[in-house]
Amino acid sequence: MKTITFVGNGNMALAIAKGLLGKYHIEVVGRDKKKLQKFSQACNSEVEYFTFDSFDFSNKDIILCVKPNNLEEVAAYMQTKVGVIYSVLAGTPIEKIEKHIQNDAVVRAMPNLAASVQSSMTTLTGDANFKDEALSIFSAIGDVLWLGSEKELDIATALAGSGPAYLALIAEALSDGAVKQGLKRSDAMIITQGLFSGFSKLLRTTHPALLKDGVMSPGGTTAAGYGAMEKAGVRNGCIEAVEAAFKKAKELA
Repeated sequence: MKTITFVGNGNMALAIAKGLLGKYHIEVVGRDKKKLQKFSQACNSEVEYFTFDSFDFSNKDIILCVKPNNLEEVAAYMQTKVGVIYSVLAGTPIEKIEKHIQNDAVVRAMPNLAASVQSSMTTLTGDANFKDEALSIFSAIGDVLWLGSEKELDIATALAGSGPAYLALIAEALSDGAVKQGLKRSDAMIITQGLFSGFSKLLRTTHPALLKDGVMSPGGTTAAGYGAMEKAGVRNGCIEAVEAAFKKAKELA
């Protein structure tokens, strides 16, 4: 069984590791031995764990899951050449990773929050020689899409990486609207959860414009509500949110 080594033991690393159990021999490397032990236990103790000062990184294929601003600190422990690096560091270009860590190849990946329930929308780019392996690894936590450039990945980060926060705002706002009209909060949340769950399935097969037209009767309740959203600038707000997040991703790079 092929070995994959996680550098970093946060929530994203744990989500990916759980998805890969049984498919890879998994190692995790970090600073805190107690946290590493908890990581392993969360994976049914099927993961070997090591501290940085006790691990040989030579020729290891790595999933890099540290915070972007910790890259240089972590790289200092990697004094030998590693294998393929699969990086989930937001806003961190391949060139910067290659500057600090000797490697055979780099692939960037951008999972999102739904990785924790194996339903991430993960976008990837980098060395195309390792495209199939990268898609196989990250399909363990949901849907995957290979993109042609780092610019496209940064745009995808603004959409899918940050998207759960946008959708959380919309979900909360819709629920608040129902409460304002007299629905109990608990009932409003159950209805909102069902709404999002059903809509995600519809969106897989039908264009959003057709979904909208399918539910909007002339002069009906949906048309009234939809008109109010357009008047409030919801559409433009969403467009500007992606633009702002993309600009921030470029700044981080």
